[in-house]
Amino acid sequence: MQAMLRDTSNRRRIGRRIQGRQFCAEAGMTLLELIIACTILLILSSAALPIAKYSIVRQKEAELHRDLREMRDGIDRYKDAADRNQIRVEIGSEGYPPDLETLVKGVQLGASSDRKIRFLRKVPVDPMTGQGDWGLRAVQDEPDSTSWGGKNVFDIYSKSTGTALDGTKYSDW
Repeated sequence: MQAMLRDTSNRRRIGRRIQGRQFCAEAGMTLLELIIACTILLILSSAALPIAKYSIVRQKEAELHRDLREMRDGIDRYKDAADRNQIRVEIGSEGYPPDLETLVKGVQLGASSDRKIRFLRKVPVDPMTGQGDWGLRAVQDEPDSTSWGGKNVFDIYSKSTGTALDGTKYSDW
């Protein structure tokens, strides 16, 4: 009987040792899985960085397009109101606004009316330069001119010297 008890206690000891080794082997496998998962995440995140960078540039370009469109629309609406004699304009201005602030502050509607009409809520900040300074062109200026040589705003452009993702210059938009 004592021999039997010794035999069963030896079996228990051996069983515990085997279970301990299996536990260590499983823990090692988990560490290996963790290293592989971290490596895969590192590869995926390094691939996502350029995508995020271009996404930010595309967002700024879309904002620049929207701002230019909004300001050019304000200039066009000012010109239409001047052509229909709804607002008073200076002689020689050809119906274009003298500056961008005039579009924001508004002009008096009609000759004797107290009502003002505004064409822009505010002059937006250029997303490429981070400043509210825009390039202006007058009717007399060349289409690719970088200096404003007139008394009225015919067109507007970005003063950024950068190049867009499609290869064009921001100042040409």
